[in-house]
Amino acid sequence: MIPRHPFPTGNAEAGLAFLEESAQAWLGRLEGRSTALGEALSSTFIVAQARCLMDPRGAIYPTWDAWVTAMQVGSAVFAAATTTETHVRCRIAHEDRTLEATGPQPYVTPASWLTAFYLAAVCRERDRITALCRVPLSLLRENGAVSQEFEYAWIDALQTYWLGGPDLGQKLVAAIDGTDPETASDPETVGKLFYPPMEMLHRIIRGDHAGFTRALTAALQWHQEYWTQEGRSELIPGLVALAPLAMTCFAHDAGIPIEVESDYVPAVLVTRNWCGEFPT
Repeated sequence: MIPRHPFPTGNAEAGLAFLEESAQAWLGRLEGRSTALGEALSSTFIVAQARCLMDPRGAIYPTWDAWVTAMQVGSAVFAAATTTETHVRCRIAHEDRTLEATGPQPYVTPASWLTAFYLAAVCRERDRITALCRVPLSLLRENGAVSQEFEYAWIDALQTYWLGGPDLGQKLVAAIDGTDPETASDPETVGKLFYPPMEMLHRIIRGDHAGFTRALTAALQWHQEYWTQEGRSELIPGLVALAPLAMTCFAHDAGIPIEVESDYVPAVLVTRNWCGEFPT
């Protein structure tokens, strides 16, 4: 068991209510202004993570509902960015919504793609994962934001893994090589948050059960170390290790035993108990 770092819970209910109100406000703007998708993704994902503060196993329906909503928004970001039509129909928070095409936007980045992919993986949304894996890397370079090359290499590897494309090994090695602390602009973040899921995927591909357990353990320990640093320990994104959670879901579905328990990877999300509960 790798425990989650201490996190204050005194105002959890009031804080969650505020976050949910903010998220609902952004969702309400989407049909009138689809470029609000960036803020909608940030706010709904924060709610999904915050739900796990008091429900660390992801065992209750409102937690699953929040994760599905964030997943739907993440996928909608890229559906709106890639559509060749003037509008695209997306289901978000139990409603079918008509969104305007957006094309490249400042929030259409490698980081938002990875968030959308990981959320879709956790929710086992195969069609949405496939759609995300068909997003061209060139689109992610059109927003003008500065991203590191290893992020594009990692996305390329994930797309190749899911679609069964060629040269997966070479692409994964390229992504891992890009996290070298000697060349990374932020070695701590890259080493503790970006590299671990790459090693986890490597073990999944090899069918290495023991190696996966070691990689998952290391990923959670590094996540814990990163988020217990001063100035980070009370930030909501530290509550769940999203990338390791997504890789753990892939491993579970591939028949690899999950032998490490931690509130950083909510157990009920891993075992997909809520999948199919309602139309998504």
